[in-house]
Amino acid sequence: MGKRESSKYKIDRRLGVNLWGRPKSPVNRREYGPGQHGQRRRKPTDFGTQLMAKQKLKGHYGNIGEKQFRRLYEEAVRRKGDTGENLIQLLERRLDAVVYRMKFVSTVFAARQFVNHGHIRVNGKRVTIPSYQVRDGDEITVREKSRELQDVLIAVQSAEREVPDYLEVDHSKMTGRYVRAPGLADVPYPVQMEPNLVIEFYSR
Repeated sequence: MGKRESSKYKIDRRLGVNLWGRPKSPVNRREYGPGQHGQRRRKPTDFGTQLMAKQKLKGHYGNIGEKQFRRLYEEAVRRKGDTGENLIQLLERRLDAVVYRMKFVSTVFAARQFVNHGHIRVNGKRVTIPSYQVRDGDEITVREKSRELQDVLIAVQSAEREVPDYLEVDHSKMTGRYVRAPGLADVPYPVQMEPNLVIEFYSR
């Protein structure tokens, strides 16, 4: 098992949920945390509930760092409309999240690495920043030399996930288009996400 895959499953165990809906997640076998105290269940405090909501949302997008995640929250607050919905839209506009949703790779961790290594073009230009904010109408393309990589072929052929309807993808050409920003109900989270609790956590 690779380092990233191992770390990913540690996140599942720690949070006690199958964050990405993967069949190999250890939570499918043991719905409690790691360690000798993992099976103890205490009624969570309001703070604990809010913290868990934040950790789940951060974890789903590849365990985003706290500083970066807080900047996204602050940007969501500045924008008009519902802050929780704004936060989800900002997360779903991240280039690594878009690459993952388009099924060019199997995991969001792989998507981050894929972007970092220069395998992705946005409107024909190479972008190597996973947190790059994709705009409506942007075209996302896998670099021609990267289209036959085994990880890419496995991801495209996998029936584990579907491409959400706020994206358009042509896997035969390894290209896709970001149609629109989704609402919370549009995003195919395998577990319930509660951005309202994340907003409460930061606004304490």
